[in-house]
Amino acid sequence: MITCSVWWATPVDDTAAHRELLTDVELDRFGAYVKPADRRRFLTGRVLAKTVVARHLGRPARDVVFDASCDDCDKQHGPPRVPGSDLELSISHSGERIGLALTPGAKVGLDVEATTRRADDGLLEYALSPAERSAVSGLAGADRAREFFRYWTGKEALMKATGKGLRIPLTSLTLSAPGMPPRLVSSEDPALAPDTARLAALSPGEGYDASVAVLTGEELDVTENWWSPAALGH
Repeated sequence: MITCSVWWATPVDDTAAHRELLTDVELDRFGAYVKPADRRRFLTGRVLAKTVVARHLGRPARDVVFDASCDDCDKQHGPPRVPGSDLELSISHSGERIGLALTPGAKVGLDVEATTRRADDGLLEYALSPAERSAVSGLAGADRAREFFRYWTGKEALMKATGKGLRIPLTSLTLSAPGMPPRLVSSEDPALAPDTARLAALSPGEGYDASVAVLTGEELDVTENWWSPAALGH
């Protein structure tokens, strides 16, 4: 059994105390965002991740330093890793929701999306495999949108877990039909296979959909928690 803890947060205030947890490289990334909302989401993701990882490692959050080396260019803008630890983590954010998924020793991917976008035919063509489009073709607008975001977040989570992201075409993956437990049914990409990928739907709150994926052949035990700086301290 592989355990996966998921933590949800809303954007924290941009304060000196929160910025103190960021390295110089992270501060550069923080400052590169043009919109204040984007800066707060990035800041929240790092503060959330460092306080949760610190609790797992039994050290102060200010002592947690991530390695975010990109596999393609080695710059510090890739998924964060924890040097010297078997912890794997994934951060995702959309709108007023920031999430962190954490697992011991198994690659993990998290995706959260605000469910405000309409699931029109163009979006279905872009994201869904032929079998998935057939599965949602007879659904009414609200039901079709709900199932679309289930597919979308599940695929994004799986692709993030591999580290390849959108280099894996969305249409190359087929997930289980509406009404069935979420799982990867088939994959045309060698980075993902149904027998070594686990998927779970999450509950990030009204107006959002989310999924977490873990690359393992074992059963998956997922817990969800709400986080606040006051609750955990840093």
